[in-house]
Amino acid sequence: MKYLYIGGVKKEIPEYPHHKNFIYRLYRYFEVKNLFDFLTIDGLFYIPKRLYLNRKYKTVLPRLLMIDPTSACNLKCKGCWAADYSKNTNLSYEKLDEILTEAKKAGVLEILMTGGEPMMRKNDILKLCRKHSGLTFGLFTNGTLVDETFADEMVQLGNLNVYISIEGYRDETDMRRGEGTYEKVIAAMDILRQRDIGFGFSICYHSKNYLTVTSDEFLNFLIEKGAWFGWMFTYLPIGSDADTSLCCTAGQRAYVKEKIEDYQRRKKFTIIDFPNSGHKSIGCVAASNDFAHINSNGDLEPCAFCHYSDVNIHDMSLVEALRSPFFRNFRKHKPFSDNFLRPCPFFDVPEALLEITEVDNVKSTHLNYPESPAELVAKTKPIAEQWKTVAEDLYEKMPANERRRFGLLTRLMFWGNDKIARR
Repeated sequence: MKYLYIGGVKKEIPEYPHHKNFIYRLYRYFEVKNLFDFLTIDGLFYIPKRLYLNRKYKTVLPRLLMIDPTSACNLKCKGCWAADYSKNTNLSYEKLDEILTEAKKAGVLEILMTGGEPMMRKNDILKLCRKHSGLTFGLFTNGTLVDETFADEMVQLGNLNVYISIEGYRDETDMRRGEGTYEKVIAAMDILRQRDIGFGFSICYHSKNYLTVTSDEFLNFLIEKGAWFGWMFTYLPIGSDADTSLCCTAGQRAYVKEKIEDYQRRKKFTIIDFPNSGHKSIGCVAASNDFAHINSNGDLEPCAFCHYSDVNIHDMSLVEALRSPFFRNFRKHKPFSDNFLRPCPFFDVPEALLEITEVDNVKSTHLNYPESPAELVAKTKPIAEQWKTVAEDLYEKMPANERRRFGLLTRLMFWGNDKIARR
C-alpha cells in the first residue's frame, strides 16, 4: 500500500486509476531524485510499454491528454481567453468517446479536461468516466457548479477529480471571476472535503495577487479546506486583446518560485508551478513529451497555452494527429534552453516560438482574437529578457549535481522518445 502525507496527516493511496493515485504519482514526478525513480513513476513496465507503443504507432505518445469538451463557461473572468468567446464550440459525446478509446490503446494514463468550463458538460463527463473506468480523469473547474449530487457521483466513480480555480481570498477571486464566486468556491471545497475527495486547487498568479496566493496563511487555508495538491500558472497574455499589465515581472516570478519551493520543502505538499517547475518536469513537456491538448474545436495543440495547430481530430484519428509535422518540429527544438529554469518557448525563450511554428498549415486557434506567433513574441520577449538575467543567477546557485541530473534526464527523454518513434 502507498501513502502520502497531506497537511501532516498520513493518507492511504488506492491503486491506479483512482484519482488519489494520480496525486501520488505527481508527487513522485516532481520530487524525482534519480534515474530509477524517474523511470518507475508509473510502474516498472510503463516506460518499456510506452517506448514499444511509440515504435508501433511511429510517433511520440503522451502519458497525459488534456481535452476541452466545450468553450462555453458560466463565468467571464478578466484575462481569460474563453471569456469573450461569443460562439461556443463543443466536442460531441461520440467524438470524446472515440478519442478516449484510442487514447487508452495508445498508453495514455490521464485525461484532464478544461475549457471553457468542463462542468457545463458534467452529465457527459460522468458517462465517459463510467465507460472508460480504466482511465483517470481530472477537471479544471471554477467550482461554482460542484454540488452534493455531483460529489456523490465522484465518490462512486473513484477515477474522477476536480481542480478548483481560486485567485486568493474573496477580493482577489471576485475581482477576476465576478462577485459571489468566492463563496461558491469555498462551498464546493467543503462538499468535497466532507467526502474525502482529494481535490486540488488551481491558481492563476499575476501582478495583483502573487503575494496573497504564495503566503503560508493562504496555502494553509486551502489545505485546511481539504486540498491535496495544487496547480499554479503564471498569467500569460494570450490573445491579441490580452491585458499585459497582469504579467508578473521577473522579480515577482522569482519571488513566487522561492516561496512555493520553500513551502513544499517545509510542508511536504505538492504544488506544480508553471513554468517555474519546468526544471523538475525535465523541461517543456508539450507536444507529446508527456502532454498534448485538444481544444473544443478539435485542434490538436502542443499544450493548453499554445494556441497554434496544424491538424484537427475531426479530420483524422488521434494517433494520426499526433504525427503532426508541427509536433515533430516542436520536439526537434527541445530543450529550448540549457538553463532548465527557462523551459517555456512562449514565456522564456519566445524566439523559439518563431522557429517551431515555421511549418506548413500552422494557424492560430484562438477563437475570437487570433494572433500570429510574431505578435505573441512581441509581447512576451521583453518579459523573457528580464527573466533570463534572473534565471541565469538562480541557475548558477543551483547545486552542480542537480544541474547535471536535469540535463541528463532531459536529453535522455527527448532523444529516446523521438529516436524510437522514427524507427
